[in-house]
Amino acid sequence: MEAETIKKSGASSKSLMSRRNFLKMKSVIIFITLFLFLSFPTIVLSQVHLIGKVKISITEGTFECDLTMSNIPRIQDYFILLNAGMNVLHFRSKSPNDFVLGYNKSNQNSTYEALAYFFPDNTGQGKFLPQEIQVRYVGKFPVANDTIQNFSRHDWKGNIAFNGYSVRTDGFQTAWYPYLYDVENDIRHDRVTYDIELICEDCSTIYINGNNPVNSTSANLKSQIPYELALFCGKFDFMDNGNVVILNPQFSEDEIQQFSEIVTEYKKYYEHKLNIPYNGSPVFVNTTPTSIRNAWLFVSFPTNMIIGWGEYGMRAMFGEHQNLYKPFIAHELGHYYFGTLKVFNSALGDMMGEGFAEYISLKLTEDLLSEQYNNMLSNMLKSLENYKTKPISQIASITDIENRNIFAYRYAPVIFLAIEKEIGKDNMWKWLKAIIETKSEFTDYEFLTSTLKNTLNDSEKFNFIENTYFTSENSTENALKRLNSN
Repeated sequence: MEAETIKKSGASSKSLMSRRNFLKMKSVIIFITLFLFLSFPTIVLSQVHLIGKVKISITEGTFECDLTMSNIPRIQDYFILLNAGMNVLHFRSKSPNDFVLGYNKSNQNSTYEALAYFFPDNTGQGKFLPQEIQVRYVGKFPVANDTIQNFSRHDWKGNIAFNGYSVRTDGFQTAWYPYLYDVENDIRHDRVTYDIELICEDCSTIYINGNNPVNSTSANLKSQIPYELALFCGKFDFMDNGNVVILNPQFSEDEIQQFSEIVTEYKKYYEHKLNIPYNGSPVFVNTTPTSIRNAWLFVSFPTNMIIGWGEYGMRAMFGEHQNLYKPFIAHELGHYYFGTLKVFNSALGDMMGEGFAEYISLKLTEDLLSEQYNNMLSNMLKSLENYKTKPISQIASITDIENRNIFAYRYAPVIFLAIEKEIGKDNMWKWLKAIIETKSEFTDYEFLTSTLKNTLNDSEKFNFIENTYFTSENSTENALKRLNSN
């Protein structure tokens, strides 16, 4: 997400697979980068199983891992992604035969923080994929343990972040564990079931997505439900009131109750509008970055990572500017529907995942925080006054999008708001429900338009929307004109 300015009077829209904001509090402008990088895999088809041992030291900044991947789908064109800071001892075939594997790296297909590995077959022309693969590797990362000398210039979602009292990772972007990528179908198999012995002798609490936090230096953590393996371990407490889990809370009981009630209210709002239950208890991590002036949020469901110093982290939920912060929480909770229940692939998948999550958070803000909504919408529309992009119908590759952050976090929700003006709020919520529930191999332009066409059952209305907002070179201008009209 690109830079966004938050002021006392309101906020503009989003951030980098995140959002960088100027938060004006007590007349001091603070740079806040709110990373809303959607941390969900492109689609969930297989349940690759991961078993083994992970040893971490938060004081040394180290990972020592011995993990075996099994239940691997039969894919011809694949890569195994693993963080570039992890030093591999070996990849070993465990089935059908037991032997150390030769491997190659593909720089062209490395992604985010990961290197892409594959095993050449006997011809040297294709790829060999064992049924079970053991990977042994170690990694050592910087520890930013103070704000005077030992800090980094920047922190980001894909960082394996040691801040002196904890370690924080997401799953797919950091790729701290190995996962499979299906090249042909653009599918990341980063959600895995697992059976992992996690050891951190200098920690007091350990946590991986799919398990409750454990007050211990070691535990055998298991899940038969596939998760992206976000991780947060260190020296901190946690609380679980049955509705929300907060790691490293540092809040009063009254503040925790207040926050829990807000989460409940937002979940019920989405449930009512979409008529789809919001299952599970969200987990919120309150932590600090490895840099000095940096703050953001991201989601690896059910974990919501909130990173920032003092009142610019989760503490913002309890201060005088809490209404500026609430739409960010609404966006993250919206990813349960757009990113978890419905996962996206294809060139438009990112736009749909982020754009629809932002759209429903705008609707929640409009209904529950109306004054804040007016400011957000005004700033969003103003930011797009000179914005030009290829029409949605012409986006065939991520390279067709010049500014991904503006396209996904501002342009897309504005287009959806304009469509809402054309078809009404009830039909809009029906369309969103159809997007979540309609099965499709690819969430591409055909998927986007067919779900809308089926929802409307009005070819004349659909054709107008398609010509005005999806295929027109003037789609931004058309949307702004519609939203600025009575």
